[in-house]
Amino acid sequence: MTVEKLLADRGYDTDEIINFCIENGIEAVIPPKKNRVTQRDYDKFIYKIRHLVENAFLKLKQWRGVATRYAKTTSAFVGAVTVRCLFLWLSVVA
Repeated sequence: MTVEKLLADRGYDTDEIINFCIENGIEAVIPPKKNRVTQRDYDKFIYKIRHLVENAFLKLKQWRGVATRYAKTTSAFVGAVTVRCLFLWLSVVA
């Protein structure tokens, strides 16, 4: 598996991380900090998708059964996550 993009928030906007990405041929999708002297460009569309995925995990973790992992077996936990994702998807579609 190869890494094509590194998606992170502003807290990871350091020269060391950016240089590591450049050296390894990875596109850094990290918005620049506001106090940077030279502002870098980044793929805003990909960053928006990262934000949507992060929000989906936030919604998933708000459900108590998933956040505290009451299920005793892995299959029961996967089932709970699947049911919660189904309810989240239905709330978006309906």
